Amino acid sequence: MLSLSIKLVLAHFLGDFLFQPEKWVVHKETNKLKSKFLYWHIVVHFGALLLVLQADFKYWLGMVIIIVSHYIIDVFKLLLKSKINPRLLFGTDQLLHIIVIAIVVNIYEPYNLNIESFYSPKVLLLITNVIGVTVVSSIIMKTIISKWYLEENTSQESLENAGAYIGMLERLFIFAFIAMNYWEGIGFLLAAKSVFRFGDLSKSKDRKLTEYILIGTLISFGLAFLFGMEYKYIIELI
Repeated sequence: MLSLSIKLVLAHFLGDFLFQPEKWVVHKETNKLKSKFLYWHIVVHFGALLLVLQADFKYWLGMVIIIVSHYIIDVFKLLLKSKINPRLLFGTDQLLHIIVIAIVVNIYEPYNLNIESFYSPKVLLLITNVIGVTVVSSIIMKTIISKWYLEENTSQESLENAGAYIGMLERLFIFAFIAMNYWEGIGFLLAAKSVFRFGDLSKSKDRKLTEYILIGTLISFGLAFLFGMEYKYIIELI
C-alpha cells in the first residue's frame, strides 16, 4: 500500500508541478476549455503515471480514474477561478486529487483502518496539544499583551494577521523539537527570530517596541515550552 501510494503521489507531483510550466497555467486560466494546454496537461499526467507504475497495466482502472477525475477537477477549477478565493480553490483542488489517489490505492490494496485507534489517548493528547500550542496560546497571548497598546502594532505596513500566524508556526516548531528531543532546534529558532527582529528593535525610537517584542516572544516561547514538556511527561505515562 505504501509503495503504491508513494508512486501515485509522485506522479501527481510530476504532472501537476514539475512538468507544468507557468505559461500553461496562464493559458488555461485565459482560454479555459479551449486551451490546448489543458489537454497536454492531462497527457503529461498519463505519461507520469506510466513512468512511475512502469507501464504496468494491471493498474489500468486506477489510471483511468485518476486521469478522468483530474480532468473534471481541473475544469471546475478553471470555471470557478474568478468566483472563489484562489488559495481556497488551490487547496480544495489538491485535496480532491489526493482523495482520488487514496481511493485508487484502496481499490488495489484495501486499507485496514480501525476508527477506534483515532480515539486512543496518544492521538487525543497530540491533537489537544497542537490546538493548545496554536489557537489556545494565541488567545492567551492576545489577552496578556492587550495590557499594552502600541500604535506600531497596527501599522498598515504589516501583513494582515501575519504576527499571529508566525507565532503559531514558531510554537509548533518548538513543540515538535521538544517532542523529538531536538533541543538544539529551539536555540536555532530563537537565534533566527532575533536576527529577523533586529531591524524592528534597532529602528524603534524608544524602549516600548523593544519591550513589547521581547514580552511577546518570551510568552510565546514559554507557552510552547510548557505544552511541549507537558506532552513529553504525559506521553511517557500512557
